[in-house]
Amino acid sequence: MSSDPPGFELPLLLLLGFRVLIDELHDELARQGHPELRPMHGFVMQAIGHGTTAVELGRTLGVSKQAAGKTIETLERTGHVERAVDPADSRRKLVRLTPRGLDALTRSARVFDALRRRWADQLGADRLLALEADLRKVTPPDLFRLDMPGWFGTL
Repeated sequence: MSSDPPGFELPLLLLLGFRVLIDELHDELARQGHPELRPMHGFVMQAIGHGTTAVELGRTLGVSKQAAGKTIETLERTGHVERAVDPADSRRKLVRLTPRGLDALTRSARVFDALRRRWADQLGADRLLALEADLRKVTPPDLFRLDMPGWFGTL
């Protein structure tokens, strides 16, 4: 009999580690003035970048135009994004981050850095670097895939 843990534990532990980081991020963002943000909003704001359309956003996220539009409406109500006419094509509406949206992303980066430092303190900096290096070996090189919302939505 093998002393190895069952195979299904690995993805669950990885997902739980992700969940812990994301939950702690959102707790801190709420304390810093962004209580309405949800995990998917980070993917959306990253995908918006310097401006995009609802169709392009849906494609990037792997969700329908309607799902992208609904999320845009939510973030518009909270003041994180705005819609504007595309200066290059007046028929297109661009979605852009507002100063509030940019603030949320800036704060998120700082919080993630603090969470990473805490993990380094708990695990040891060398072990965390080794863990990150090992995960890079077994994952695709495209570190910033933004289609996770659509992938999770396929259940």
